Amino acid sequence: MRTIFHLDLDAFFVSVERILDPSLNGKPVIVGGDPKYGRGVVAACSYEARAFGLHSAMPIRQAYRLCPHGIYVHGHGEEYTRFSKAVKNILEQYAPLIEQASIDEFYLDMTGTQRVYGSMFAFASHIQKEIWDKLSLPCSIGIGSNKTVAKIGSDCMKPMGITYILPGMEKEFLAPMPVESIPGVGKVTLRELQSRGFYKIGDVAKMPLDYFAAAFGKYGIDLWRKANGEGTEYLTIERGRKSISRETTFGEDVMDREYIKQVLFQLTGKVCHSLRKRNWQASTVNIKLRYSDFQTITRAKTIKPTNDDKVVFETAWNLMSKAHTRRIAVRLIGVGVTNFSPLGEQEYLFDEYEIKRKKMLRAVTRIRTKYGYKMIRIGFT
Repeated sequence: MRTIFHLDLDAFFVSVERILDPSLNGKPVIVGGDPKYGRGVVAACSYEARAFGLHSAMPIRQAYRLCPHGIYVHGHGEEYTRFSKAVKNILEQYAPLIEQASIDEFYLDMTGTQRVYGSMFAFASHIQKEIWDKLSLPCSIGIGSNKTVAKIGSDCMKPMGITYILPGMEKEFLAPMPVESIPGVGKVTLRELQSRGFYKIGDVAKMPLDYFAAAFGKYGIDLWRKANGEGTEYLTIERGRKSISRETTFGEDVMDREYIKQVLFQLTGKVCHSLRKRNWQASTVNIKLRYSDFQTITRAKTIKPTNDDKVVFETAWNLMSKAHTRRIAVRLIGVGVTNFSPLGEQEYLFDEYEIKRKKMLRAVTRIRTKYGYKMIRIGFT
């Protein structure tokens, strides 16, 4: 029997914002879009804000109607990444295997460690306390025999909760919970299940597997197995990243092509910075353009592998210029890269200018990594 922990950092973005600004403690805090313009969605909200009906992915305009007195902040992405890495550093001291599912979620395979750490519940409490004492970040932990049960368990006692589902008790634990507690059950599936009379996980578990296989295909089989306490028992250690991208929704729709060009350059710089930090290069550049009427256009081009801001930007701007053909305002733009390969130095293949530029970009990356992205800028032409 496996022993899997699912550690979920409670209201992570909000928790980091409160570390950066303690005056936010105890107040309804919403991280996400700008309510002044009604743009974007809620990325995270405090439990004080949730009391007014707010939740992640809610349109910021709707959030503001429900909680106009809340404190709305744009967020600090680099700080979230820094704190996430700090949490992982703590976990690596104890867990034989770790899978980082997202910036604020971790699976730990603790199978066989009972002889070292004793009670798994007590050990989870120890990890929870260490993360709080060292980083001031609250977290909840679910302990189960597989990833699905552990994840559902971590949601049960938020915030700062610990739930241990004893082996063999999975079905009994899940039965009274609403079906939307099953990971992967969204609004569409929920409506379909409820229309068929399935409101609790136990309702799904009581039905024969053949029923769900016929009604929902492969997804139905997976749903039935999760409802019966089954799930993946082994962690995915290597999670190959398929793309790196950045996009922005303008506060007000934009007509000025020169301004769009400047913003695209800034987004490209951040994408290439991420590439160089990983010693990667990419051979496909893609852009996204969304007009004010929500028509969205994407374009992509394959080029020689690179991580140079100038090359990626010139490719992206060329794609954007050709895509931007309508005489109406632009709501959103984005740029991304895919098809990664390790960075091959072999500088003797390049001319003197290319060698100097590569050295300059490496120096810029080191400075930004150490002191922050905004510490140094590459010129815009």
